Amino acid sequence: MLRFFLSSLIILSFQSVCFSQDEYFLTLRYDKVNLRQGPSREHPIKIFYKKKFLPVVIQDSSGNFRKIRDHENNSGWIHISQLSKKKAALVIEDNLIMFKNPTIYSKPIAVFKKGRLARIIKCEGKWCKAKSNQYKGWLKKDSLWGLL
Repeated sequence: MLRFFLSSLIILSFQSVCFSQDEYFLTLRYDKVNLRQGPSREHPIKIFYKKKFLPVVIQDSSGNFRKIRDHENNSGWIHISQLSKKKAALVIEDNLIMFKNPTIYSKPIAVFKKGRLARIIKCEGKWCKAKSNQYKGWLKKDSLWGLL
């Protein structure tokens, strides 16, 4: 009976480690954010981010720090106070056309290069209404990477 109990406990703990919380997106809250090598302020800084609303994938947590991965697969730890739930995304397709309405048959407004940051207003089906600098219109959802 003890053997059964121990093996069950090991299986359950292994399962919780392997299948912990799913990854999710957040964005950077400020123009200057430090990516650290470990989950504390004592760990050295790996990268300085200088782009507010840059989307990042949250992979893990330790206290008030979150392990993140960016669009270039850089990973490290950021304090939770530096992250936001504001919706934003990066264009991952070169020459992405922004349209006035959520259809390819509507008026084109602008053409975005790969890497352009856009604030997401709302998403409907396969389209997201977004704003980037002076442009406001609809982008194809499958051409975006971030918090939609």
